[in-house]
Amino acid sequence: MAHIVMTSTSKTGGGRDRAVQRKVYDFLDTVQNDEATATGLIETVPGARDDRVRLGRIGLGHSAILFHVVPARGDGSYVYVGAWDNAAAAELAPRAELQVNPVNGVLDLVLHEADAATPVVDAPRSAPRRGYLAELGFTLTQLTDELGLTPQLATKVLAAADDNAINDLAAEVEGWQGSAILDLACGVALGDIREKLRLDENPVDPSLGEDEQILQALNHPASQLRFTYVGENTDELRRVIEGGSFAAWRTFLHPEQRTYAERNYNGAFRLSGGAGTGKTVVALHRARNLWRRNKSARIVLTTFNRTLARQLEADLQILEPDIAIASAPGEPGIYIESVDKLASDVLGRADDLTPVTEAVLGNATSVSPRRTDATKVWREVTKSVATELDSRLTTPTFLDNEYTAVVLANKVTTVAEYAKVARAGRGVRLNRSQRIAVWKLMEAFRRHSRMDGTVSFPEVLALAAEHLRQRATAGEPFVADHVIIDEAQDLHATHWAMLRALVAEGANDLFIAEDSHQRIFGQPVVLGRLGVKIVGRSRRLTLNYRTTAENLRFAVDILSGGAYQDLEEGDETTHGYRSARTGPEPVLVECNSLGEELDRVSELVRGWLDDDVEPSSIAILTRGRNERSQFVRALGERGIDARILDDNPAGPGHVQVLTMHRAKGMEFAKVILAGVDDAHVPAKSVLNDSPEEERGEAELRERSLLYVAASRARDQLVVTWSGRASTLLRTTVTA
Repeated sequence: MAHIVMTSTSKTGGGRDRAVQRKVYDFLDTVQNDEATATGLIETVPGARDDRVRLGRIGLGHSAILFHVVPARGDGSYVYVGAWDNAAAAELAPRAELQVNPVNGVLDLVLHEADAATPVVDAPRSAPRRGYLAELGFTLTQLTDELGLTPQLATKVLAAADDNAINDLAAEVEGWQGSAILDLACGVALGDIREKLRLDENPVDPSLGEDEQILQALNHPASQLRFTYVGENTDELRRVIEGGSFAAWRTFLHPEQRTYAERNYNGAFRLSGGAGTGKTVVALHRARNLWRRNKSARIVLTTFNRTLARQLEADLQILEPDIAIASAPGEPGIYIESVDKLASDVLGRADDLTPVTEAVLGNATSVSPRRTDATKVWREVTKSVATELDSRLTTPTFLDNEYTAVVLANKVTTVAEYAKVARAGRGVRLNRSQRIAVWKLMEAFRRHSRMDGTVSFPEVLALAAEHLRQRATAGEPFVADHVIIDEAQDLHATHWAMLRALVAEGANDLFIAEDSHQRIFGQPVVLGRLGVKIVGRSRRLTLNYRTTAENLRFAVDILSGGAYQDLEEGDETTHGYRSARTGPEPVLVECNSLGEELDRVSELVRGWLDDDVEPSSIAILTRGRNERSQFVRALGERGIDARILDDNPAGPGHVQVLTMHRAKGMEFAKVILAGVDDAHVPAKSVLNDSPEEERGEAELRERSLLYVAASRARDQLVVTWSGRASTLLRTTVTA
C-alpha cells in the first residue's frame, strides 16, 4: 500500500476549489488503497530535473504534482505538492525537485527557474548587491553554509533594502526558509535561528540511497513545517485536504511550536506570545501528546470562558478524533471546561464542605449552585451601609477586585486579619481606618449572599482551592496529573490558587499559555506569589500565523503607548513579533457624523459581499453592546443581513456584529473596528470607575482590548469613527 505525504501549498499551488478538493481526495484515496488502478492516472514527466516527479490526472481540467519515492525496502510513498490546471501543472512539474538540504538535513521542495541551465542550489556565488542585512555584516557564505539557504535566495535576502522588503520576500518563501528569513529581518542571531528551527538535528544517514534519505529527512522538525506524513490514514487525508485554517496549523507545526508541545519540563512552564502566534495550537498538541503517552492520565485543559472551552474541545477532536474526553475532573482522559465550570465541578464532587466554608468564609454554610450578581450586590451594599470612604473606594470594580485578590486569596475571615494582611499588587493604599470601613462592606456582601442563597464566582474558586488543599493534606490523591491553561492572562488570584491545587508540583504539572498584552479582564498577578514557580521555564512565540504583517504592525502600534508586565513581573515586549503573510494596509476612515459612519461601514460590507466574500467571515466589532445593536439595525435598514454574535457561534449567511470582548479567541477574513472615537474608546465608564491609583491599569486594559480587536483580522482591517479619533490611535488616514 502506498503512503501519502502532504505538502503545504499555500504559496506554491492552487486547487482550493471545493470541487477540485473532492477530486484530489478521490485521486489520493485511490493512490492509497488501489495503487494498481492509480498508476493508470499517473504519468512520468519527460525532461524533468527530478525523475521522481509525476503528474496525476484528477479531472476537471486539473492535474496533481507529486513525487514517487521508493525505498529499497518497504512500500513507496507519494509526496503530494498541489493541484493546478493542466497547463500550469505541465509547466511547473519539470522544474520541481525534492532535495535533502546538504547543510541541515531538511527536506526541501525546490522550484527551479524556468529555462535555467543550472538548478537554483548551484547558482554562482557572485557578490550580491548590498542591502539591509549585508550592511549589518551578514555574508552569503553565512546564509548558505550556516543556515542552508539556497544561494539565489540568500542573494535576494542580502540585497533587500530594509526589514520590510525582507518581510515581503519571506512571505513568498514556503517552509523553514521563509521562517528563517523573517527571523533575520527581526535581528535574530544565526545561532538562535538554528536552535528555533532545530537545524542541528539532522536525522539523515548519508550512506543511504537518495530515496531513503528523503524519507529520513521527513523526520526533521523543520521538514514537518512543510511536509506531513499521512501514511495510510484515509480519514486524516480527507481532513488535511478539506480542513480550514486550524487544520493547516494542526498539520504544519513550526519546529519551535513542536518543541514546546513535546518537551518534558521539570515543573510549571509558561509559553507567551502575541495574538495569532499559535499558543492555543501548541496547548492542544501538548494535551494530545500527554494523552498519547499515557491514556490513563487525568488531563485538565481549561481556559477563561465556556465559549473558548467549547472551541478547544472541537479543535482537539479534529486533531485527534478518537481522543478520550473526560466528563468530570479526576477521570482518565482530557477534561475540557472553563476555569469557573472546573471549580464548580470540583466542588460538586465533594461530600462535606463545612470545614472548607469555615476556612474561606468564616462560617459553615451551604454552597449553592446559584451565582451572585456581584456588581448588583456591591451597589446595594454601598447604598445600605453607612461609610465615610472616598467614592473611589466604593465602586463595584474596586470592591470586587479587593475581595478577590486580598480577602479570598488570603482566606481572610475577620477584620483583624484584614487589618494586617499584605496587599501586594494593589494600586490603592489603605490605612487602618479605611481597611475597617472596607471590611464592613465585605461583611455586608457576605451576609447578602447568604440571605440570597448564592455564592460569587471568585468564592467558588476559593472554596474549590481550599477543598483541594484539604484533600492533599489528608493524603488523598490530586485530581489531575497534568493541567494545561489557555488564555491565562485573564485569570485572577483565586483561579490560580485552584489550578495550583489541582496537581502535585512536579514534571509537566502546569502548562500555561498566555499573552499579557491581551489581558482585558481583571488585575495583573505575579505567579510566584501564588505558588506557581515558572522562573527559568518561560519562552515566547513571535511568529504570527493569523494576520498580515501590515495588520500586525497596526495592532502592535496600539500597544506602544503602554508599559506591560508579564506573569513574572518582568517587562512584556513586542520585540521580534512578525507575520508570515503580507496584505493590504489597514484603512482608517474618519467620518463627520454617526450617520455617515453607518453609511461608510455599510458600503464597505456591501462591496465585500459583491466580491463573493462569505458573509460570516466579515465582522464588525464595537466597544459596547449599545453600539453593537446600533450597527446591526443600521445594516439591516440598508439591506444587509447582519446578526449579533453572542455565546454561540453563528452560522454562515450573515455578517457578524459583536463586541470587542466577545471577539476574544476568534478570527475573521475582514474586520471593521467601528466607533473607535474618543467618546467610546477607551470607555469612559471603565476609567471613571477606577481609583486614580488604578487608572493606568484600566487604560492598559482598554489599550489591550483594541489590540485584541485589531488582531482578529486575517486579511483586511478597517477602523472607522465619527468626530475625534480615539487617543489610542496614533495616526489617522482618511480613506
